[in-house]
Amino acid sequence: MVRAGLTTERLVRAGAELADEVGFEQVTVSALARRFDVKVASLYSHLKNSQDLKTRIALLALAELADRAAEALAGRSGKDALGAFADVYRDYALAHPGRYTAARYPLDPETAAASAGPRHAQLTRAILRGYDLPEPDQTHAVRLLGSFFHGYVSLETVGGFAHSAPDSQESWTRIVDALDSLLRNWPIR
Repeated sequence: MVRAGLTTERLVRAGAELADEVGFEQVTVSALARRFDVKVASLYSHLKNSQDLKTRIALLALAELADRAAEALAGRSGKDALGAFADVYRDYALAHPGRYTAARYPLDPETAAASAGPRHAQLTRAILRGYDLPEPDQTHAVRLLGSFFHGYVSLETVGGFAHSAPDSQESWTRIVDALDSLLRNWPIR
């Protein structure tokens, strides 16, 4: 196999693909070296270690997810924006389970601040502008939506809803409708 052409970006993308195939927890520099049929040492000019690789995959996943969410929100507001945003998270998690897990990888504060992570909160707040929520209620709503998206998707990806009717898509649609209703009728204190 030709070894030329290895770049940090190529390795990170391959690591992200590997995460989707075998699980984010299984991604290591050694596993990546096997994928490229090279010695582990040859990757250290691009990556410090497995933690560095995982951090870079997390940054890639956060950026991909934020880009998709921003595109889905363009020109939408209210329930349409909420549904589009919710679907982006669910679709991404179902299509890219390893990357979705990576997007929740703990980052040091400086790396987190420079990542696409803050964009996710900004995008969520953009949705909430359509519901006229003041602070601190907006922060509570951001946390509620994040908890819902992550909780539902986490249960769904491990088969948590496969054992009974109605199907998961019907529940997802109904719950997004319920969230819209809740946000329009948010209890202000």
